[in-house]
Amino acid sequence: MTHSPNRIALIALIIGALAIALAPIFVRLSEAGPVATAFYRILFSLPVLTLWMWRENVVDGPYRKPSSFRDYWRLSIAGFFFAGDLAVWHWSIKLTSVANATLLANFAPLFVALIGFLFFKERFSKTFLSGLALAIIGACALMGDSLVFNEERLGGDILGVVTAMFYAGYILSVASLRSQFSTATIMTWSGVVTAAVLLPVALLSGESLIITSLYGWGVVIALAVVSHAGGQSLIAYALAHLPASFSSIGLLIQPAAAAVLAWIIFNEAIGPLQAFGGVIILLGIYLAKRGSR
Repeated sequence: MTHSPNRIALIALIIGALAIALAPIFVRLSEAGPVATAFYRILFSLPVLTLWMWRENVVDGPYRKPSSFRDYWRLSIAGFFFAGDLAVWHWSIKLTSVANATLLANFAPLFVALIGFLFFKERFSKTFLSGLALAIIGACALMGDSLVFNEERLGGDILGVVTAMFYAGYILSVASLRSQFSTATIMTWSGVVTAAVLLPVALLSGESLIITSLYGWGVVIALAVVSHAGGQSLIAYALAHLPASFSSIGLLIQPAAAAVLAWIIFNEAIGPLQAFGGVIILLGIYLAKRGSR
């Protein structure tokens, strides 16, 4: 039985979202600081991604290799966006609640759609926009009573919105690159830039890069291999076959999956409102898929 590239890409997007849903769990378990953990997330993924890219070069895949300053600059932009996403999100967590930071960071679909409309003349059906609205409403419901806005947390909340902007930029950058470069090439070269940016940020934030146990090293290696080399690569693959606007909405399955994982691993209760939010997110994703070209 054959499957269309779009169907395979949709499966890859969902599995990728589930893999990155594990990231907050690994960050919670990590013995390193949040930005240091983000740095190790990228650093330890690079050997896997480099080996993958080398194997692609050996078999001469359908995509071309970067060969000019412009090529490397475009790949670097994706890396800068992802570094900004990780670093700003972790600062947001420090200055506001985890619920606020998580919700606002997941507003990326709004910015992807807005940029697509303003700069790429993308037009959306009413079904797609209904799905977008439902997914965002579901994400808000998923946060439940822990979602609180006040003046004291305003700075962190603003950084949460900035995080969404960075991730929207990353999604659009990768979607643009996928027409010319392979998943492994994009992930490897953008990862080098992301790591180079995160290292000084981690040091300037006063976090130690020293991890003292094998358990601690195992956590950051699992984060690197499962959530980044695995999850983000599957998402990058999907962006070659699915619209960036829909893909960004599909990724909203991540907070729902993270809530379930936190319930299983940390015994964090899921109330009726959170369960309702998860169902609404899934309905929103379904509608967005129906309304996507």
